[in-house]
Amino acid sequence: MKPPSGWDHVPHGADIGVRGHGPTLAEAFEQAGLALTALVTDPADVRPAVEVRITCNAPESDLLLVDWLNSLVYEMATRRMLFGRFEVEIEGQTLEARVWGEVVDRERHAPVVEPKGATYTGLRVSHDEGRWVAECIVDV
Repeated sequence: MKPPSGWDHVPHGADIGVRGHGPTLAEAFEQAGLALTALVTDPADVRPAVEVRITCNAPESDLLLVDWLNSLVYEMATRRMLFGRFEVEIEGQTLEARVWGEVVDRERHAPVVEPKGATYTGLRVSHDEGRWVAECIVDV
């Protein structure tokens, strides 16, 4: 039986951790992206109106996670968008993603915080018993 995918937040002082998990590394990264959006608003409230493509490269999976999340933070900030749908493919040291979202609507999305960046604190990408976990602390 395939383990379910999902995400959650990890309390951490003034900042907060994001954790994604799933049966594949790519799904764990997708879920970490959802957890990042969930810091700001309910991902289910984000319409998939605009597609954005993201490419990241890193020598190790944990560094790739930081690059991935920081790329999302960059796209969110520069495009003033939120993303609620993610498709990630990871081949070796390269991540190719398509993400969908929309421009922030302050009334509908009621943003709670603004993520400033993924950090190396609490950084972990692991595989155990058929389940991948990808997590780190995000500066908010």
